Amino acid sequence: MTMGELICDKVSKTYKTGAIALDKVSFRIPTKGVFALIGRNGAGKTTIVRILATDLMPSTGNATINGIDVVKEAAKVREFVSIVPQEARLVTWVTPKQMILSYLMYRGFTYKDAKKRAEAAVKRVKIEKYADRKSDKLSGGTKRKALVASVIASEANVLFLDEPTTGLDPISRAELWSVLNDLKKDHFIFLTTHYLEEAERLADHIGIIENGKLLAMGTLDELRKKIKYEYSVKLLDKNEKLRAPKHSKVVIGLDGSKQILTSQKEANAISKKLIQKGVRFSTSPVSLEEIFYYIVKRSINEDEEDGSGGEYGY
Repeated sequence: MTMGELICDKVSKTYKTGAIALDKVSFRIPTKGVFALIGRNGAGKTTIVRILATDLMPSTGNATINGIDVVKEAAKVREFVSIVPQEARLVTWVTPKQMILSYLMYRGFTYKDAKKRAEAAVKRVKIEKYADRKSDKLSGGTKRKALVASVIASEANVLFLDEPTTGLDPISRAELWSVLNDLKKDHFIFLTTHYLEEAERLADHIGIIENGKLLAMGTLDELRKKIKYEYSVKLLDKNEKLRAPKHSKVVIGLDGSKQILTSQKEANAISKKLIQKGVRFSTSPVSLEEIFYYIVKRSINEDEEDGSGGEYGY
């Protein structure tokens, strides 16, 4: 039995309408740290989370978490996993502490043990002063932290968080990132998000999914190597003409911005020439956003129905 890994083997999901949500998704990742699955809305992120958390049956394929089959041994899986669904909301007249207590008692904890765990969890996510306040009086960030606190309080060491920061303001999002960075020290977090900066900051491993297909997977450095360009040189003047040297690529952004994806050596050479010409520019390692655009060949914010590659062409 393989321990310490989450394995998906050709997992597919086709709905009765004929819509294909997942198409033979296969990967293997260690169950430690944070794994971020990124993709546009409708790419298949929530479907795979629901399958792995035993909330949805796959059409074909199989998956195991720490050697335990998510379909054949679903009851065992539920003992050590917990999920915060994308659509999860606090009941308006319930306090965070009451919500966590109810959740823990539903999972089989005694009231005494649940109370102790709830108090520790709200402290860990730093919402103690809001623990007894009704949720309709709480900010969006505090509500999401309370939901994360509920899974922390359980015995689960594998946590599925489906777009946990969607709709939060930048400060609340950063606060929740801090919580998750601390949490990953002793939990495995399977995170889905369409915020690329979130995945870049939090994830140890990243997967890119589009139209139900897993297009790429690895650490950020491994993804940089997959696209063969490790550095980006961006022109700050959109009207400046730009030619890519050999083994480099010019990319035009949706906003008309121009950049060269290239090697570190070429980036240094290009930078020297631009300095001599007095052209304003910036250079940095290729970001996850640039990797995503390169692999998916369209913006993460484009509508699913738009089949064009947009202006972000090659």
